[in-house]
Amino acid sequence: MRVFTILGPSQSGKTTLATALAELDGGAGKRHEVEGVAALHPFSFMGEDWAAIDIAGGADNLAHAGPALAASDAAVLCVPADAGAAVLSAPYLRKLEEAGIPAFIFVNRMDQAADRVADIVAALQAYCSHNIILRQVPIREEGQVVGAVDLISERAWQYREGEPSALIELPVTMYAREQEARAELLEALADFDDTLLEELIEDQQVMAEEVYDVATRVLQHNDLFPALLGSAEHRNGILRLMKSLRHEAPDVGAALERLSPSGNVLAVGCMADLVKHLGKMVLVRAMGAEVGNGRPVGGATLGSLSSIGGQGGRLGAGDVGQAVKSDHLNLGFAYAAEGAAPLPAWAQPRPSTFRRVITPMHERDDARLSGALERLAEVDPALQVSQDEASGHALLHLQGPLHLRRVKQMLQQEFGVEVEETPVPPALRETINRSVQIHHRHRKQSGGAGQFADVVIEVRPLPRGSGFVFEETVKGGAVPKNYIPSVEAGAREALARGPNGYPVVDVCVTLKDGKHHSVDSSDYAFRTAGNHAVKEALAEAGLTLLQPIMRVQIHVPSVFTGGLVPVVSGMKGQILGFEAEDGAVGWDVFETLLPMAAQDELCNTLASATRGTGWFSTDFDHYEEARRADFADA
Repeated sequence: MRVFTILGPSQSGKTTLATALAELDGGAGKRHEVEGVAALHPFSFMGEDWAAIDIAGGADNLAHAGPALAASDAAVLCVPADAGAAVLSAPYLRKLEEAGIPAFIFVNRMDQAADRVADIVAALQAYCSHNIILRQVPIREEGQVVGAVDLISERAWQYREGEPSALIELPVTMYAREQEARAELLEALADFDDTLLEELIEDQQVMAEEVYDVATRVLQHNDLFPALLGSAEHRNGILRLMKSLRHEAPDVGAALERLSPSGNVLAVGCMADLVKHLGKMVLVRAMGAEVGNGRPVGGATLGSLSSIGGQGGRLGAGDVGQAVKSDHLNLGFAYAAEGAAPLPAWAQPRPSTFRRVITPMHERDDARLSGALERLAEVDPALQVSQDEASGHALLHLQGPLHLRRVKQMLQQEFGVEVEETPVPPALRETINRSVQIHHRHRKQSGGAGQFADVVIEVRPLPRGSGFVFEETVKGGAVPKNYIPSVEAGAREALARGPNGYPVVDVCVTLKDGKHHSVDSSDYAFRTAGNHAVKEALAEAGLTLLQPIMRVQIHVPSVFTGGLVPVVSGMKGQILGFEAEDGAVGWDVFETLLPMAAQDELCNTLASATRGTGWFSTDFDHYEEARRADFADA
């Protein structure tokens, strides 16, 4: 079986294209779907087994493209016939280049094209370091695209509704345009083939068979991206696309080489889902030697494996199968016989920067929720689950609001758990404004041994970022050495929750003097004294509220960079600057300091400001003074 991934922006016609390709030869198999995320279409074409993995559009679903591409021999980027929409394809072009996978570009809905194909390709080229070269040019009548000319074979085809295109004579009006476009194609291919280059220099006639051979090598070496035209809805141009995949895309050996030059990878999970009555289902592709029931993969034997090609419980190299009762298999890993390794960085999801605290609507579901989230994380490579420090509830790290909606839907449908979600409360801190010295005596007598500890401490502010420092300047053994750590422990306890409920930071506590009793003093007594002394000091030292400031790197197509200035400024962010991103043509990295409280707003606003193409990562930078009014409900 040979496998390719279809990806592209939302509403570009990917699913229609996948369905049309699967139905070309009438040999479509059972479709396997992860609702709203991806679908695998197995089919037969010219006696060969194929499978197309259709990845849903939208930034929230891009995380699922990584495992699919890792398991694929090639990719098809489906783009709309609209130069103005080219920026929507920028994240997908970037993903293909990072993966290093052979790829075709399919310009879809040519029947609706208002722009010149050359302009569409030029607009796409702005976001791609690979040369995008046209393999076809459209035939237009009265402004409408009615066919295409293949630039290698120099044959003209007229589109027919719902049927394969008809071979026609090359229109006289197309001759000059066809010759110009073919010359551009040959020149692009000649950059990678010396023989073809010599023939062009000597003005020799170049045969179509030779050009096809060069085109095949160039595609398999991932040297450029060829662009084909058509309309999946009307079944136009899809036969040419499928034949190009058949003749030019490499076999599974190339995919194995991309993942593991040593060739020890047996299988890769390309899709996963939770299926009622079956549990976790992982669609795996055998990459090397045969994989089968009872054989070790990833350090454990496969429980139940069934090939989607009808080969029973065995998968030959390249075949795809459905694995159940194999809980050790997850997305995001390449499996050898005795272990697993994470897929390369390009196959991993972007940072999950949209965060929500979730709680079950019904207390009876509290225990079930943690198990359900663990299961969901096994089939969703972009979902990360941790614990919110403030509340102790589950904290979800997500790709965006649509991702959250899907997780909530899965929790209800698959596990019967309804949840409520709230934003993550800001991780506020407090610090003191001035130095204070406190004398505190802890004395308690209750019949038996008493409690006694006397301390003199000074609490003073430190520069931002200093944290907590404890010092002691006790002289003459007024406080025995063995009790000093207890004073420090009591001070830490008092600072962990200040007068307003927030941790107190950037403070130095100095034990300066004290007294002890030979019988009644103890570790507990001095810890209590240190705790109460610091609390009294905090009440007198004047408190300032601090908010966390994050260093944010926003990755964005350069056309949107200027528009981020008012967006970030409106969130009280400090703009640090921007520069072209290394290794990503047409992208900038916009850097800013932003309050953590604005992170969710940035996630939502960035999506609209960049038409869903931008994303960001964050790292804690520092704490700075905040207005209490900004966090009245915190």
